[in-house]
Amino acid sequence: MIELLQGGAYLVNGTEIVEDNGEALQSIQSKTGRTVTKEEAAKQTIAAGILQSHNTSGNMDKLKIKFDKLTSHDITFVGIIQTARASGLTRFPVPYVLTNCHNSLCAVGGTINEDDHMFGLTCAKKYGGVYVPPHQAVIHQFAREMLACGGGMILGSDSHTRYGALGTMAMGEGGPELVKQLLNQTYDINMPGIVGVYLTGCPVKGVGPQDVALAIIGAVFKNGYVKNKVMEFVGPGVASLSADFRIGIDVMTTETTCLSSIWQTDEEVKSFYEIHGRKEDYKELAPGEVAYYDGMIVVDLGKIRPMIAMPFHPSNTYTIEEVNENLMDILAETEKRAQVSLDGAVEFSLRDKVKNGKFCVDQGIIAGCAGGGFENICAAADILKGRFIGADGFTLSVYPASMPVYMELIKNGCAADILETGAVMKTAFCGPCFGAGDTPANNAFSIRHSTRNFPNREGSKLQNGQISSVALMDARSIAATAANKGVLTPATEFDGTFVKYQYHFDSNIYANRVFDSHGVADPDVEIQFGPNIKDWPAMGALPDNLVLQVVSEIHDPVTTTDELIPSGETSSYRSNPLGLAEFTLSRKDPQYVGRAKQIQKAEKERMAGGHPCEACPQLKDVMEAIKTKHPETSRENTGFGSTIFAVKPGDGSAREQAASCQKVLGGWANIANEYATKRYRSNLINWGMLPFLIAEGELPFKNLDYLFVPGIRKAVEEKAENIKAYTVSENGLQEFTMQLGELTDEERQIILKGCLINYNRV
Repeated sequence: MIELLQGGAYLVNGTEIVEDNGEALQSIQSKTGRTVTKEEAAKQTIAAGILQSHNTSGNMDKLKIKFDKLTSHDITFVGIIQTARASGLTRFPVPYVLTNCHNSLCAVGGTINEDDHMFGLTCAKKYGGVYVPPHQAVIHQFAREMLACGGGMILGSDSHTRYGALGTMAMGEGGPELVKQLLNQTYDINMPGIVGVYLTGCPVKGVGPQDVALAIIGAVFKNGYVKNKVMEFVGPGVASLSADFRIGIDVMTTETTCLSSIWQTDEEVKSFYEIHGRKEDYKELAPGEVAYYDGMIVVDLGKIRPMIAMPFHPSNTYTIEEVNENLMDILAETEKRAQVSLDGAVEFSLRDKVKNGKFCVDQGIIAGCAGGGFENICAAADILKGRFIGADGFTLSVYPASMPVYMELIKNGCAADILETGAVMKTAFCGPCFGAGDTPANNAFSIRHSTRNFPNREGSKLQNGQISSVALMDARSIAATAANKGVLTPATEFDGTFVKYQYHFDSNIYANRVFDSHGVADPDVEIQFGPNIKDWPAMGALPDNLVLQVVSEIHDPVTTTDELIPSGETSSYRSNPLGLAEFTLSRKDPQYVGRAKQIQKAEKERMAGGHPCEACPQLKDVMEAIKTKHPETSRENTGFGSTIFAVKPGDGSAREQAASCQKVLGGWANIANEYATKRYRSNLINWGMLPFLIAEGELPFKNLDYLFVPGIRKAVEEKAENIKAYTVSENGLQEFTMQLGELTDEERQIILKGCLINYNRV
């Protein structure tokens, strides 16, 4: 059902793939009568055209992008605006939407959540933004309904910022990248590769967008086929999909580790804009007559079957039929794989959920930017109509993605059909996606049409012996399972009829409740702060030399941002850098915070003009060993801090706090074999942390070792390819080499200054 071409490919007239080989261009000439080069054809993709129109550098190899619009939600916008304010922000230079869909419940930490909301409202008034109150819409649904436009670009501080199905190239990044846009700076990247996703056929009855998305993720994640590239959806199969269906696939492209996505557009997308009263924002997009792609994913939609992503990653995919046919083997394999993610900290069992040869799940959730769309919920209602979920342990909750969607479900009767089954419908809220809503019981198994199923996202606290797990499925198969009282069931077994419901968008819901400044700033507005909203602590510039202690060593194949800084209960502290930092690596390495603070004492003492070895006596022997080869080393030219080693850190969320929390605790660097995503590496850089790379299989240090990096400031300034470092041991200094990878001139200056705040401070 999924084929990955090995190498590049040309797309001719949008319908014919010609693999890039020695005869490709000659074959194309004979078909079209045109002589074309690969370089010319590469400019004919949709993505290349949009990137060119937003690039300000004049060099398509080195892009400097300015976005049309920005979006953030209530666990990111406080830190972003605080950072920008510290750098001289006076007004939002582009439309900036602040939604309140993550800490909407206002149920944790006293007044913290609502204080953040009032901060957002007053900032929208003062700086000229848009404020969407809690429960009105999740961030991405509001963007689809009100912001997306053909050929535009949107930057959001949430990793699932994806509106490609509507003709908008959107990217999710850490907060500092939005700060740059607010300060009229640019998003700097090399021209990304562009991979075609060629769709053919049409989905069979019962298959939904999450099924297609999971099939693609399963095929491309592990091999990095689209990592940091743009996925461009083309081909005749696109026309067989509704706008909602395309949106449901598109939002999940984040889980492939691609940079962004874009789709060819047509009358279906034009109709979407017309329904939402924005027909002028539609633009027809299609690749040129001959377009070149750096890779090609061929998807036969008709062969996709209902999918499930087993714990604990969206790429751990099977068909539901395959799971049911090989139940005990797949469950045993999942248990074994899970122990790597869980470090064997708790007992994890799935096979005890098999009853009479059937796999019984405990909970179903249809929610958020992926699952809460109109068509997904309508299809679930059709399956559930006249059924009931039972009075036992199984529960089902449905979260429409916006109030306009909810209103239409009420009007067309689908809400009533769902509620009558014993399921619960709730307001627009992202909580189930990151562990802040509908948390399962200990050892429970939840099936969710949401975006991620990482460990620790669903309320697990391994240090307390608590574990639950999430599998990703499409709303249709979740409904089929619910109708079967929790027995895992693919929606292809549904023998009823799916109704074609017409959607009517009620714009009055937003007109009556959303604050829109229409870009007009009011500098006289006083920002409303709460006691939990704190400024960033002072951060020093990069010193000439560094002494680093390795305070955590992680050998998992991939380390997620959820493991670096847990989501869920920590979300209420996102506006308090020091408070949030206390949770850093708390579920992966609970000793990290204490160790990082211990070595940080030395740097604080140094910055205050004192003697680091007095604050950390264990450094005395370290410094004596260093001075045997580098006698020039002194407290005036040498900084002290922590680093972590992880094989491949940064998969998942765009949240900057995965890096900033380490920085707040005195972190100066990460050391990795590779970085899982561009956005995590950018977060490290923007917080003044060195993104060191070390060759796979080479690890010349261990946890708690001290490392000495002489001349690091000079190495950054002079763009040194190799960075000489030493492990300080009883046997003296043991030399090894690291790299920093490619850095732009601006990124180097940010690191030298110590962080983006220092770089921009006025």
